[in-house]
Amino acid sequence: MSQPVPLFDTYKTFESLARHNLDMELPVVRAALERFPDPAEAMAGYSVVKLFLKSYAANQATFNSYRTHVERLLLWCLLVRGKPILHLRRQDAEDFLTFCLNPPDNWVGPGTKSRFLRVGGRRKSDSDTYIANPDWRPFNYTVDKATRKLADETNTDMPENQGYQMSQTTIAQVFTVCGSFYQFCIDEDYTDANPFRAVKQKSRYKQSVVSQVTSRSLTQLQWEFVIETAELMADREPEFHERTLFILATLFSMYLRVSDLTGRDNWRPTMGSFQKSGDNWWFHVVGKGNKAAKVSVRDSYLPYLIRYRTSLGLTELPYPGEQTPLLSSLDGRAGLSDRRIRELIQQVFDAACARMIKEGLHQECDALRAASLHWLRHTSATLDAPLRDMKDLQADLRHESLSTTQDSYYDSLDDQRASSVKDIPLKGR
Repeated sequence: MSQPVPLFDTYKTFESLARHNLDMELPVVRAALERFPDPAEAMAGYSVVKLFLKSYAANQATFNSYRTHVERLLLWCLLVRGKPILHLRRQDAEDFLTFCLNPPDNWVGPGTKSRFLRVGGRRKSDSDTYIANPDWRPFNYTVDKATRKLADETNTDMPENQGYQMSQTTIAQVFTVCGSFYQFCIDEDYTDANPFRAVKQKSRYKQSVVSQVTSRSLTQLQWEFVIETAELMADREPEFHERTLFILATLFSMYLRVSDLTGRDNWRPTMGSFQKSGDNWWFHVVGKGNKAAKVSVRDSYLPYLIRYRTSLGLTELPYPGEQTPLLSSLDGRAGLSDRRIRELIQQVFDAACARMIKEGLHQECDALRAASLHWLRHTSATLDAPLRDMKDLQADLRHESLSTTQDSYYDSLDDQRASSVKDIPLKGR
């Protein structure tokens, strides 16, 4: 076997597996283990990795991350190094890290694919069988959104290989997860060495990763095309797009995340989340980490709030304690999913892009194709930063650290920084 295959299934399926035997594994997994050059060693390595995941994966996010890195290590040991996973030493760990930075083509694929494919009827049944997805790969590269959008618009195929580049965060995770795996094995008396702890000059691997800073905000021109497009859509078909205009204006004007509109397990936004204190309006929200906060509402946003409420037959502005859901489906069901909100914003981006093309702004449209909903938060903060006190912007962005706001929206004002020095002479000032 030379082509890597998935060995561990989804979190839900993995939870049902027995700890100390392979009786409940998918037949396709057992068959794959038996096809490795040394089946006994493959099963032994698989078993100890499974025990590690059982012991250390406390939740689904942790499981997914740990599974990714330790499964790659196991496959590398079996297919590339030809050495039991418990027999690795420092040089092996360094070679694995080098391999992760530049994996071969048959280990890399576009996007994240399902690990196993069900073979059976339309409904799941105990008699269903599963096969390994031939498109699954241990490493994945992401086709950027702009490339995907352009391929859709022009009805052309996307480039087959966008290349793979491991981020500095990911290479740090390799050290953490693989080091934790060997520490677990030491504690359980499976081995006496942690080859990843023995690696010297860890920074050498992290420095091998080139970080590229990319903008995640729209230009002033792009933003004005977007908001004007939403207004045109709302004017033409208010029954469908008045809500979309409200969502766009709300996200942008208060630097909101999509979860601030969809709510959380213990909180749902209502019209009563808008509260007036003196001459000022505030939007009260429960954000990340279940932290309650209030965001200042600018006067220029209020007309959008008023026109949306008017379209719903409500009073112009919310009243204290109002329980009307902030957003509802067109059939009146309270709340919208984050997926639906993203779809609505994408419709506006697409329509704005079409308007740009008609006006000959092809380059501006190319940049807009890459935009996502979260760009609205960054766009608004970037455009507002020169006009606001840093601490005020930090409070409304709900950043815990002032340095986060400063590094993101003040030190990174590249155009402003460049223009400030552009015309300063070297001599004769």
